[in-house]
Amino acid sequence: MVESFDSALNLLVEDMQIAMLNGAGGVGIAAPQLGCLQRVILVDCSLGRFPCRNHGRVLMVNPEIIDHSGKVLGREGCLSVPKWMATVSRSKKITVRYQDSLCEFHELVGSGFEARVIQHELDHLNGVLFIDRVLSVHDLVRRM
Repeated sequence: MVESFDSALNLLVEDMQIAMLNGAGGVGIAAPQLGCLQRVILVDCSLGRFPCRNHGRVLMVNPEIIDHSGKVLGREGCLSVPKWMATVSRSKKITVRYQDSLCEFHELVGSGFEARVIQHELDHLNGVLFIDRVLSVHDLVRRM
């Protein structure tokens, strides 16, 4: 859990932005993907090949899903597991409570692709990769 909202957090966020933008169209990144065990994610579904109606770039510190509904299957890939994709089940709609870089609390209701990305990045904070959620080995496909 992030307790110090200081220059170290700001540097981490800068590094995350650079890594996400240089990550072949990534739409989200979690601090553990950069080797930092902090509960921080950055999501921007307006980037990459699958832009969607969303909240734009959102930094979430200490995020937690406080409500979810529905289920939907969808394809996912990951900057940590390049060249692989799989079908993964996620909640269709979520409500996330989080803090921003100034320690202010917010709630975001996300649906569709944005909800998928947020759940994917939250998994990284809990030591889970999307391949851990693959329903069948037949769903795991190597990208060319």
